[in-house]
Amino acid sequence: MSIKQNLPPAGTLRRSLRLPDFRNLGVTLRTLLLANGLALLAVLVRNDEPAQLYPQILSMASHLEFPLLLALGTLALLQPLLARLPYGAGVAAILGTVHLLGLVWQQLVPLLEEQAPWRPLVWSQVMTLAVLGYFHLRGTRQLPALAEARMLALTARIRPHFLFNSLNGVLGIIREDPRRAERALEELSDLFRALMKDNRELVPLADEIALCERYLNLEQLRLGERLRVAWSVAPGSTACLVPPLMLQPLIENAVCHGVEPGAGLGLVSITISRQGPQILLEIVNPLPERLQPESTGNRMAVDNIRERLMLFFDLEATLETRQTDALYCVRIRLPYRSRP
Repeated sequence: MSIKQNLPPAGTLRRSLRLPDFRNLGVTLRTLLLANGLALLAVLVRNDEPAQLYPQILSMASHLEFPLLLALGTLALLQPLLARLPYGAGVAAILGTVHLLGLVWQQLVPLLEEQAPWRPLVWSQVMTLAVLGYFHLRGTRQLPALAEARMLALTARIRPHFLFNSLNGVLGIIREDPRRAERALEELSDLFRALMKDNRELVPLADEIALCERYLNLEQLRLGERLRVAWSVAPGSTACLVPPLMLQPLIENAVCHGVEPGAGLGLVSITISRQGPQILLEIVNPLPERLQPESTGNRMAVDNIRERLMLFFDLEATLETRQTDALYCVRIRLPYRSRP
């Protein structure tokens, strides 16, 4: 089922568009493919002797790959500065950087005999504009996809039975422990306030953890001692920026599909560690015999989180699931990014 949603106003769209992240593996690979594809197309159009096609392709590659890699490496080094610039100023800065690198490259490597000095510089500017235009178009097309992914995440997580069970839990303790009941209502309010926000920006992992703790506190009203939670959070990892509402639906799946159907105690283990430039998150829950882990609700949340990871991080983030006889594990790996 597709959820139709009106696009934000034009001003919001302009603010949402950003320059490509030149430190992103997906951006690098797409730039290499697009630039080489354009150069190959130019060779094919210009060639009028099939016997000379292969030498011309080799000549094109020898004069393209090294400056292209140099430009990508330089833009990756300048990425923190480019990320702070408005879109128009960032485009101008990228064009200027590529032009300057082209001038330097001409001093280091002699031009082809039949080539005018200005031609490689013009070609590099055209190619740069084509690459930026591609990412601009791709970003514009992703905005409604991101909005739809957000809406699908909300419909997957705001479940009526959770609201009813939480309210029933509050009613059950309102006389014997009114302060705990009041705190539970505040937690429920905070949870739904977070769910209804316009979650288009990355948020600190610490905020996600706090949201999940509120959710687990509400579930413990219903499940009591049957629900056990073990957190293992590496120091310095909570400043990492992650997609909003990434952990909560996965932890909800762990509770609803791993603890609730069982008869005894159920341990949900949440491990967050930092491995160099990456953050690794693991959620492990017991697997009752009568439950199939790839049920519709479980698969919906996992697929939705995987889609949003792709929208935010491209190829740099992965989500994997693993099943043993008694355990079900979700593992997320994403790049460590923090606010300046």
